[in-house]
Amino acid sequence: MQEIAQNWLVLEITNSPFLLGLDAFLGDIPIFLFSLVGGVIADRMDRRKLLMISQIIQMTSALTLATLIATQRIQIWHILLSSFVVGTAQAFGGPAYSALVPSLVEKEDLPNAIALNSIQFNLARVIGPVLGGLALKYVGSAWCFGLNSLSFVAVMISLMRLHINFKPPHTGESILTGMKQGIGFIRKQGAMETLILIAFCMTALAIPMITFLPVFARNVFHGNELTYTLFLVTSGLGSITGALTVAALGNIHNKGRVALTMLMALGAGITGFSLSKSVAASCMLLFISGAVLMCAFAMIASLVQLITPNDMRGRVMSVYNVAFRGGMPFGSVTTGWLVPIFTAPHVLSVNGLVLISLGAYFLFVQRRVAEL
Repeated sequence: MQEIAQNWLVLEITNSPFLLGLDAFLGDIPIFLFSLVGGVIADRMDRRKLLMISQIIQMTSALTLATLIATQRIQIWHILLSSFVVGTAQAFGGPAYSALVPSLVEKEDLPNAIALNSIQFNLARVIGPVLGGLALKYVGSAWCFGLNSLSFVAVMISLMRLHINFKPPHTGESILTGMKQGIGFIRKQGAMETLILIAFCMTALAIPMITFLPVFARNVFHGNELTYTLFLVTSGLGSITGALTVAALGNIHNKGRVALTMLMALGAGITGFSLSKSVAASCMLLFISGAVLMCAFAMIASLVQLITPNDMRGRVMSVYNVAFRGGMPFGSVTTGWLVPIFTAPHVLSVNGLVLISLGAYFLFVQRRVAEL
């Protein structure tokens, strides 16, 4: 709900695609800056406590924005600052969250767990925009931020009910030493470096399609908030379908080849969406893109988790999060800079073609991932 309200609010206040991209950049750049530190901390303290602190900060930020909007004091810098604060909280909570999942299931069930875990996120992407679009249109954006702040209460109650077996080791090593250990482990694992590179490129080139849906809804298709909501919901439904498909397949062989094939299909879907002149066709392509994005994400994340031992998981997943989430700000701000020059359809079509080329290269030329 907050995502749809915030993106539309930024565009409404400023009418600037660049500031829309900058807002996404500020929300994601802390992941790039602080996740490595967050990963070391996640391996050294109770991961549940670290997540609780992260949730409290995000809840407070949403409540603050709701209050500013309700009192008509909201300014663009409030939104940009809030995005950076929330991103910083996620930089520390993200590695802890990623490291928790494998401690709750057996190793052979990990791919299913990752896929099923992603369903709750994507289900929120479907339900949230529907509620957010209706709330935004009929009662205003303050309700979107206010209701989002309440949602964190349920998350914190769930965290308190979890039983975690992981006990952080006592160590006198510095945070920098812990970071070096995580990076050193990754460099020794062969395909791990390539998986992390693919994760970065996938989000840098694919996520701008979702970030700039308001531009397509308003400027390309001359629609309103409900058009934007329709696009978000369709993309979310595709993601849920992709996650359910991966969960149904279970612990399949040739995960690397499947991930790279899905990456190429994602590029084709983005290119098709950017060139579409029909709302119906665009919805269909968003659905397909959402499905294959989730398939590629689940397969790559499963491979990273399966390679990593539990005592290194926080650090390794922090590096993965830096790549996966770090690609988003760079992709968003670069796309926001290029869109006024070349138009959104042209920029996104190039992103799609680059993804196709990237998947083909790792599938047929440099085959470390394809052999996993």
